[in-house]
Amino acid sequence: MISFVNLKREPKELEEKIINNIKEVVEKKWFVLGEELIKFEEDFSNYIGSKYGIGFNSGSDAIYIALKTLGIGKNDEVITVPNTFISTVDAICRNNAKPVFVDIEPETFCINAQLIEDKITNKTKAIIPVHLYGHPADMDLVMEIADDYDLYVVEDACQAHGAEYKSKKVGCIGDIGCFSFYPTKNLGAYGDGGIALSNDKELAQKMRMLRNYGQREKYYHEFMGVNSRLDEIQAAVLRVKLKYLDEWNENRRKSAQIYGKVLYNLDLCLPIEMRNTKHVYHLYVIRCKERYKLQKFLLKNGIETQIHYPTPIHLQKPYLKVARKSQLLETMRACEEILSLPMHPWLTEEEIYFVGEVIKCHV
Repeated sequence: MISFVNLKREPKELEEKIINNIKEVVEKKWFVLGEELIKFEEDFSNYIGSKYGIGFNSGSDAIYIALKTLGIGKNDEVITVPNTFISTVDAICRNNAKPVFVDIEPETFCINAQLIEDKITNKTKAIIPVHLYGHPADMDLVMEIADDYDLYVVEDACQAHGAEYKSKKVGCIGDIGCFSFYPTKNLGAYGDGGIALSNDKELAQKMRMLRNYGQREKYYHEFMGVNSRLDEIQAAVLRVKLKYLDEWNENRRKSAQIYGKVLYNLDLCLPIEMRNTKHVYHLYVIRCKERYKLQKFLLKNGIETQIHYPTPIHLQKPYLKVARKSQLLETMRACEEILSLPMHPWLTEEEIYFVGEVIKCHV
């Protein structure tokens, strides 16, 4: 069986280092808001190129608290895409704001920035571009529109650790950048986790307080907050794994190149890398007219695949009433055709060639 993701292949030396770091946390007996978190926040923000990092218990909460920090609330509108993980839109709705959906670019699956301006009203307060599957959105145009209309930009970089747009890592371009450390992400914890980055000291301080009940100091609360803190054990895990991230991203990129050679000239649409970007292939997503038949055939031959995502958010039951009616033709087409092939840093060339041969037998 070729697994879609195979975390069991993480190197033993890495596992040993992580266990040693966890032991140190256990020996210190300090499990929340301690030295490991401070060090990881510094390490990750430096890696991305941002001044401040604030760790949360998930990427979902990172986006939620980012919007809350920016004052997004009731009757405000936030522009984003419907082809993304549910947490992008959940964060908007948890702040009592309304998601406004823009269609995607069919080649990258990211927001079609040329369509944003038509969706702006006097209620629009922010844009959330999603760097989906590891490919950066068109940030120049997003930022230009945001500047013209005085809007905030919150980057959803939860699938794009280390991806680059014009030599800048995504997550440090907008007002706030948000990442998830779910175990299967390019940089994954041994549980849940997330972080928000900003170059604005005041925004960073407010996020830091919001994650900890609105406290500036213990037992003195300046506003209502929540409990959403990246714990010491996860921070210890992530500090070790961050050192491997560039190597793992390069492994993913090499696997994508091999996939491209193996699947070339077949009746499929393969992922692309737009000019001046660096794709980190959190997922390797192809488009196929008879997606479900291909998926079934691959599984019959011992190859796991997934679909990210089969139903766009504006058609999901909880969001039918809050989503403004829109023509989202490219989103609908993509959701009917996309299929994610096995992708992780330890995928072998032989496995990719086998996947390719099986697909050739079907397409």
